[in-house]
Amino acid sequence: MTSIRRYLLAWLGAALLAIGVVAGVLTYWSARAEIDGLLDYQLRAAALSLRLPGLPPAPLWRGETPPHDAELYWQIWDARGDLLFYSLPARPVPLVVREGFLVLKTPEGDWRVYTHVGPLQIIQVAQPLSVRARLAADTAQRILLPTAALIVLLGGVTWSVIGHGLRPLERVRRAIAARAPDSLAPLDARGLPEELTPLIAALNGLLDRLQRALDAQRRFIADAAHELRTPLAALAIQVDNLRRASDEAERRGSVASLEAGIQRAAHLARQLLTLARLEPEGAAGERGEVELRTLVEAAIAELAPLALGKGLDLGAVGLDAVRLHGDAESLRTLVVNLIDNAIRYTPAGGTVDVGLEAQTERAVLLVRDTGPGIPPAEHARVFERFYRCEGVDAPGTGLGLAIVAAIAERHGATIELGEGAHGRGLAVRVGFPRA
Repeated sequence: MTSIRRYLLAWLGAALLAIGVVAGVLTYWSARAEIDGLLDYQLRAAALSLRLPGLPPAPLWRGETPPHDAELYWQIWDARGDLLFYSLPARPVPLVVREGFLVLKTPEGDWRVYTHVGPLQIIQVAQPLSVRARLAADTAQRILLPTAALIVLLGGVTWSVIGHGLRPLERVRRAIAARAPDSLAPLDARGLPEELTPLIAALNGLLDRLQRALDAQRRFIADAAHELRTPLAALAIQVDNLRRASDEAERRGSVASLEAGIQRAAHLARQLLTLARLEPEGAAGERGEVELRTLVEAAIAELAPLALGKGLDLGAVGLDAVRLHGDAESLRTLVVNLIDNAIRYTPAGGTVDVGLEAQTERAVLLVRDTGPGIPPAEHARVFERFYRCEGVDAPGTGLGLAIVAAIAERHGATIELGEGAHGRGLAVRVGFPRA
């Protein structure tokens, strides 16, 4: 895993090194330019100071050590091109009859030469370019040594500042590491830099969602244990009745009761498992484009035998083609639960109609029955787990609409309860946002 400290130190160190290199190069060339200008002035001044009023009978300084800096070499020619004077040691520079500066290449290296062309003599003063390079390097070194020391000092300060800046992260790490496994209290963001505030807020949000998920899980386990106790006790009684049956008729009655109890317990277990899967913090199914009309048609075909067994008229009253973005399995569960609830609570001879309407901004799924309906005062409570209206004797677990509400919430849908056709029964409308 990449370390923030190493990352910052590596990039800042590289930046300081690059700055040092660039500063060294610029300093060298700046010093070289200044030295070139100064030494060019020196060459020109030396050449002009050697001008003679006439031609002497013998060379001056020939065979003597020149009184000037040995890094400068000069020579004087007459108008005919004869060499009159030169400094020692002898370093012959070719005669160039052109006023001004130029660079000449010789076997001893490159030379910077200034030539003064007078009426009686030609004066040349030369200097090796290596002298200038050495002077520029010495000057740049004297300037760069303090700069290098400052860069090293800045590197140490950078190390210290980065360590100090990352200290709040270490404090957060220690606070998290010191927590008990069951502690989901929010982290304290006081005294932390503002860059860490979004991270702490996100962590606290995660802890809050985890706490709500655990609370929901605890409530679910408690509710499930309470609701399973009754059917399991009933099954135990029915098994005991079957064991005590004295004749074949009584035995067949006990077996029928036992089968009905097993079906109720199995239905309750399925509903509980479905609800557990649909918990707000549970694992979400794979989402994609869903053709809702296909799901509705499949659910009607699946539940048609159940409706036929109760003598109900189950059918579609208009199914528009509707495409949604969601979890196909969850949406199938929603449709099946709504139709199954309508069948369970509608007395024999009644009707259950299913419709699907494609509107401009949403799609509406309608399930309407001719059952007892739900009083308006209880419309909000019927979505609670295990809640059943008083006076209803139809078999059920009180989980069907709770499951529907959980799936609708996951898909951003709304649920409305109203009266069925002609003021009888219940109408459930689920509005889905269009894909």
